[in-house]
Amino acid sequence: MASIEQALAEIKRGVDELIPEEELIAKLKENRPLRIKLGADPTAPDIHLGHTVIMNKLRTFQELGHEVTFLIGDFTAMVGDPTGKNTTRPPLTREQVLENAKTYTEQVFKILDPAKTTIAFNSTWLSELGAEGMIRLAANQTVARMLERDDFKKRYSEGRPIAIHEFMYPLLQGYDSVAMETDVELGGTDQKFNLLMGREMQKAHGQKPQAVLTMPLLVGLDGVKKMSKSAHNYIGISDAPNDMFGKIMSISDDLMWSYYELLSFRPLEEIDQFKADIAAGKNPRDVKILLAKEIIARFHTEADADAAEQEFINRFQKGAMPEEMPEFTFEAGIAITNLLKDAGLVNSTSDAMRMIRQGAVKQDGEKVEDTKLVPAAGTAVYQVGKRKFARVTIS
Repeated sequence: MASIEQALAEIKRGVDELIPEEELIAKLKENRPLRIKLGADPTAPDIHLGHTVIMNKLRTFQELGHEVTFLIGDFTAMVGDPTGKNTTRPPLTREQVLENAKTYTEQVFKILDPAKTTIAFNSTWLSELGAEGMIRLAANQTVARMLERDDFKKRYSEGRPIAIHEFMYPLLQGYDSVAMETDVELGGTDQKFNLLMGREMQKAHGQKPQAVLTMPLLVGLDGVKKMSKSAHNYIGISDAPNDMFGKIMSISDDLMWSYYELLSFRPLEEIDQFKADIAAGKNPRDVKILLAKEIIARFHTEADADAAEQEFINRFQKGAMPEEMPEFTFEAGIAITNLLKDAGLVNSTSDAMRMIRQGAVKQDGEKVEDTKLVPAAGTAVYQVGKRKFARVTIS
């Protein structure tokens, strides 16, 4: 078993905050398996690479011998997490939640060890609270405390509505930690308020408060917003290998290092060597290919990773695609004809329509045939003829 110093070093890799570190050290010194919790509301059917940043850390705790519970928020999903939202989330039906939860349980074991993972549903205890229990739960916090949250504070100052049930969400998530007697809870940096609420709720119920570990948010393919399905800038862990490879290769060279830090299992010393190699003249594309193959092999197979690399070479490198090309960013909703004109690939929208009809326009190596196409969010390479290229990000 790893020493406390070794375990702490593994736990802290890539972490944004550990609150408070001394309490976690004290828990580790108790020389017992700690109860580790990660909660996820099944508000969408697919798990993407952004989710795996935290799940990888959960896997680290498993390998260190601790008890890991992946908590599916089937009750809280019907309330809706207000974190980062400037409007009230539309409520999900019980049927939608359960259908999404089914896909979560299928996908989570691509990352976690099934033999060492407990799957729990928070409806088990939250449904039993009843009206009296909800009132007692609400009595633990004040409206002023809730308005300290950045998203609530902003909506309140702008006169945007805040539904009463949204105040309940952090309390319910906090009560999860009480019900599970959690030692450590993980979450993204945007979950800090909710995670700290777990500490407060545990203190109120006479328990030792959990340590809180937050992980950075993975930036999506657009290079701006956090990876999410709603922003259409995500890479799903169930994406086909070729799609996954192309999406990873589309990220900027600068963003690649964040992906290495948060997604790769390579030693930090090896990643530092990659940076030194590029500074010495190595092509960043070659290092990005290694990242793409590592991630594809994790969620598919090494053979799939090799095949995806060969497909990429066949489509792009053998097609004489230039290493350097102009880059543009446009807002979502732009039509393909306007995109081509604004990127300087054609002289006018009518020229764009003519080139599309002639089969002279490609998006990531595939012919564009629809003159009314509205490209989806993300980054792609657009080509007109044999010599005009542009890398375009739709935000």
